[in-house]
Amino acid sequence: MKLKKTLLASMIGTAITAATLSPAALADTTLRMAYDADPVSMDIHEQLSGGILQLSHMSFDPLVRWTKDFEFEPRLATSWEQVDDTTMRMTVRDGVTFHSGNPFTAEDVVWTVERLKRSPDFKAIFEPIDSITAVDEYTVEFHTKKPFPLLLNLATYIFPMDSQFYSGETDGGDAKDEIVKNGNSFASTHLSGTGPYVVTNRQQGVRLDFERFDDYWDSESPGNVDRIVLTPISENATRVAALLSGDVDFIAPVPPNDLDRVRNDDGVELVTMSGTRIILFHMNQERVDAFKDERVRQAFTYAINQEGIADRLMKGFATPAAQASPEGYVGHIPGLEPRFDLEKAKQLMEEAGYADGFEVSMLAPNNRYVNDAKIAQAVAAMLAKINVTVDLKTLPKAQYWGEFDDRSADMMMIGWHSDTEDSANFHEYLSACPDAATGAGQYNAGNYCNPELDALVAEANLEIDLAKRAEMLQQVEQALYDEAAYIPLHWQDLAWASAANFDIEPVLNVMNFPYLGDLVSTDDDQ
Repeated sequence: MKLKKTLLASMIGTAITAATLSPAALADTTLRMAYDADPVSMDIHEQLSGGILQLSHMSFDPLVRWTKDFEFEPRLATSWEQVDDTTMRMTVRDGVTFHSGNPFTAEDVVWTVERLKRSPDFKAIFEPIDSITAVDEYTVEFHTKKPFPLLLNLATYIFPMDSQFYSGETDGGDAKDEIVKNGNSFASTHLSGTGPYVVTNRQQGVRLDFERFDDYWDSESPGNVDRIVLTPISENATRVAALLSGDVDFIAPVPPNDLDRVRNDDGVELVTMSGTRIILFHMNQERVDAFKDERVRQAFTYAINQEGIADRLMKGFATPAAQASPEGYVGHIPGLEPRFDLEKAKQLMEEAGYADGFEVSMLAPNNRYVNDAKIAQAVAAMLAKINVTVDLKTLPKAQYWGEFDDRSADMMMIGWHSDTEDSANFHEYLSACPDAATGAGQYNAGNYCNPELDALVAEANLEIDLAKRAEMLQQVEQALYDEAAYIPLHWQDLAWASAANFDIEPVLNVMNFPYLGDLVSTDDDQ
């Protein structure tokens, strides 16, 4: 039999291994999946990352979500109306139940948005929201400080939390709603959402178990997977071998070196698509005086062969980049190309007075992005050709983010997918002048700062003329390129693979958070 929500509510935060499940439960349709890493927390407001968003779509539901064509699909919100330039009224779904058994209402939406506005990772993108109020049990009104063209974009990141479940204090006297970065909190170890799957077991870094929520509201979902077992496998070869041997049913990512091997296996399905996640390196101007010189930053960008990395290291499974905005985003500049030119790089270093180079420390993850450690090694080798000595250290994802938050190295790698599917988001997080109070520049590990660009982005975020807004954001991209604010490498393409009896293609998207609640298994015998 299946575990019921009443039992789960009392056992959330307690390990429930597969051995405790009855034979009938084990006979249910089970998806054994392997990601390169598991979510660092069960608090979906602790970190704005792909892993957390993947978890969010499994155990929570957003107000709206993206379709493959970048249209808005109603989820917990059923309709919305722009009342005036700064007010949107939204109706939320009746009859929805949280995993705890508590009913979902408009008050949960209000509580969630107010918590998002104090999350270190989310508050910058939610800063335009002045307030949110519950008009009645199933109606909310968003009030923005100024006209804001991206409110529905933000709604795709509002996963209403169970306000009753997360209110009050723990036995130790800690607030259940506190947000603790890289630490322990009630929300980081307990979960109650409205999504298709309940977390039944969590062993950080080992496995994460989910079971289909009996009272899930979306009765029209075609999903028929009863249980999911997520096992983090950081080693690419091991992850692929697990799929091909039948030990797991679904893996992500598929490394570029194994694409042909996976594609040619009759027992598995490979799905690939162009990505929008930019991979880049920051150069910390507060740690290295030389990085304050625009010529030095430019020299570093000229010294890096993005096309070589994409062709040889990524096996063509990446698109070389000279800007953050991918094709299709409003700020993308079609003519902006990578500028690898080693002689130009040496000339700029000499002009800046650094012909003999200098030493820098570099940190990169080794299990977060495709070939991340190898990319860092390649970049270090390229910089050696302009006499820059790189002290490179790579860390597992779980350890890396704490070091990144502390800006622990002179150069640091990050990958970024625009949270709002909009060009302004790249600048707001990656290159805006850092401001702890507003959250601007939260991931700007280079401490680059150009107040004029910040002002231009702020102006663009009020502009409802989309053509004019695109021109503004293209100006930002051009300036970041000219000033070498950071070193763009490539947009990371995406690849997933599964056993042939799981139809994964319909639930995948370029945002890389599969809608696994809708996953269909075609194996009647499973």
